[in-house]
Amino acid sequence: MPNERARAAVLAGLGAAAAIPVGLAYAVWSYHSHGNVSLIGGYASIPVAVVLGVVAVALGRSARRQSWISLGRVGGERLARAGSIMGLLGLYLAVMALLALGFFGLLLLFD
Repeated sequence: MPNERARAAVLAGLGAAAAIPVGLAYAVWSYHSHGNVSLIGGYASIPVAVVLGVVAVALGRSARRQSWISLGRVGGERLARAGSIMGLLGLYLAVMALLALGFFGLLLLFD
């Protein structure tokens, strides 16, 4: 029986790590296609990355615990660890994007 939580952790971690770059790519695309800066995609991707990052870390921890309880018969230890790491990467990117967009908003406010 494969460790489904480990696979879900990897999928959630991939989503968390990809949410911020996709949101910023949308902002760049909107600038090139419409000619004005729209950071809605960047702002909307931050909560998505946070939620998916927390889910990935929780699922990875649960999958590692399940593998530990079954004495490794279930497997998925490395997959669970990879999901947790990608979830943490998504959380890190979300915090950095929040800081960057927050400071950019302050610059626009006082411009």
